[in-house]
Amino acid sequence: MSTLSKKSPLHDVHTELGARFTDVAGWSMPLCYASGPAEHHAVRTTAGIFDLTHLGEIELSGPEAGRALDHALAGEPSKAAVGRTSSSTLVHETGAVLDDLLVHRLAGQRYLVVANAANTLIVLSSLRDRIDGYAATIRDASGDWALIAVPGPKSPEIVSELADVDVPLLRYDAIGPARLADHDVLLARTGRTGEDGLEIYCRPQDAVPLWRAVSAAGAEHGLVPCGLACRDTLRREAGLPLYGRELTVRTTLFDPGPGRPSTAAGPDHFRREQP
Repeated sequence: MSTLSKKSPLHDVHTELGARFTDVAGWSMPLCYASGPAEHHAVRTTAGIFDLTHLGEIELSGPEAGRALDHALAGEPSKAAVGRTSSSTLVHETGAVLDDLLVHRLAGQRYLVVANAANTLIVLSSLRDRIDGYAATIRDASGDWALIAVPGPKSPEIVSELADVDVPLLRYDAIGPARLADHDVLLARTGRTGEDGLEIYCRPQDAVPLWRAVSAAGAEHGLVPCGLACRDTLRREAGLPLYGRELTVRTTLFDPGPGRPSTAAGPDHFRREQP
């Protein structure tokens, strides 16, 4: 693996746990630990813990941030309520898929767009071009966040032991500020495994203590560290398409496939005049 690979703040923890690493868009990330199938089974029956820090985060804010996103992406992300998450897609004007995205609405006119690692710069550049003329600002916020995912049927119970919010009462797709193991985080009830789960957006310097706290709380429930190999098998088993696998530039929103990443936009979606 290239010595130039970017490393998650959790890299040393993964090394301690015996992870096998793989390169993901220039990031050195865990592929698996002891056994990919065992990790897959744990998420389906108890819980797993993943490092997803390689994913890209892009923040949009300003008086017209919602209208700008509605113009730039398939579907209408601005229709999500504050504190909710929507799935969306960045598409070419021909309808070709450029990336599948999550859009978190953090405040009235503040959004966090989560992109696949390999496409973060493409998404950032495309959004900058498409929101030109709107009263909105955009920035790459990837360096602000580490991301820990805890999917599995036991995940709400595990995270509840550490949180200052009633995790089981959080509805799916909810996101908001929380205090977790004495650290400020954004806590989202989202995921890409087909299981219930939580995703923890935290400051990079808080990633290690949060990982250790969640791991300790989950030990009695059977939580295990999981690599990206089983994340892929989990989402495939659940029929969730991913850019770079089922979705490519040869895919359009009008093609049949295993589920839809967003509300489809017409082929002239990005040719329309700004209102």
